Amino acid sequence: MIDIHSHFFPRLDDDERAKLGEALPYLEIGEDDRGFIMLHGEPYRPVRRELWDPEYRVALLDENGIDVQLVCATPIMFGYDLPAQEKARTASYFNDRATQFCADAGGRLLPLCQVPLPELDASCAELERAKAMGHVGVQIGTHAGDFELDSEIMIAFLNHCARHEMGVLVHPWDMPTSPRGKPYMLPWLVGMPAETHLTIMRLILSGAFERLDERLHICFSHGGGNFAAQVGRADNAWRHRDIVRQDCPELPSSYASRFYCDSIVFDHATLSLLTGTMSVRRVMFGTDFPFPLGDQTPGELVRKHPQLSPADREAILRANATEFFGLEAHLKTKQLRNSA
Repeated sequence: MIDIHSHFFPRLDDDERAKLGEALPYLEIGEDDRGFIMLHGEPYRPVRRELWDPEYRVALLDENGIDVQLVCATPIMFGYDLPAQEKARTASYFNDRATQFCADAGGRLLPLCQVPLPELDASCAELERAKAMGHVGVQIGTHAGDFELDSEIMIAFLNHCARHEMGVLVHPWDMPTSPRGKPYMLPWLVGMPAETHLTIMRLILSGAFERLDERLHICFSHGGGNFAAQVGRADNAWRHRDIVRQDCPELPSSYASRFYCDSIVFDHATLSLLTGTMSVRRVMFGTDFPFPLGDQTPGELVRKHPQLSPADREAILRANATEFFGLEAHLKTKQLRNSA
């Protein structure tokens, strides 16, 4: 199996934290190998050893039957609200640390970079630098401050990714909240799917896909949020309201052929809906490892799905990711290394 959606967080010593600035999160680790992500000196999220220890992480991959795992920043590390130079320095630093994190894992871990959006030139330059270091794609947020993915700057960056054959994983980020949505982890349970759905619909209805290079490989995390469940509503609105179709020349559901989603949906009925909407060839296995809201039985949902054929399972668990991220050569090298 190839897991396309997992996160890491590097350990930073005091000097590194001082160099990067107080606004960035950091790890505080106890003697029991458990810790907290800290933000502005306050505990933000409890975390476990596999988030920062690559050797321990690979042992868990073996236990779960995962051959290769793509590793990207915990989204709180994006730093999109930092000053431009500080943001670029932070992205470069974390990309270096991601390279180091994956380097000694025998090809089992592959990094996805982060970039200092919405600074276009700096983001394009950092993408190219990261690719040269071995990063196989990039993770970005659903927006960067006031810049939505359908803005000219973000379209230009996505087209740069397409030209350089770097797959893009879009992760929900900085969701709008209200006091009603704060309890019970509702920002994660409701806000994240809604944020992803919002971003997909903006790309479709704004006509952004008409401006995006058709070679672009772009994937939306957490099963694409609410898109599969609500695309019929969008189609109905497009048919009956000119304000919905004014910038969107085709039926919204037809754009499902332009992007991918990961498989993190947790039940057979939802996975059936997702593959029925997107097609099996547009869904890739992911876990959101190592967080507790991720897939705790990796691959089981796909392997035990009663309506998926063996070919369908192979596509979701491995083949789609191999094509999306261009991993053929890497997997051949890994096989040779394992057989040596």
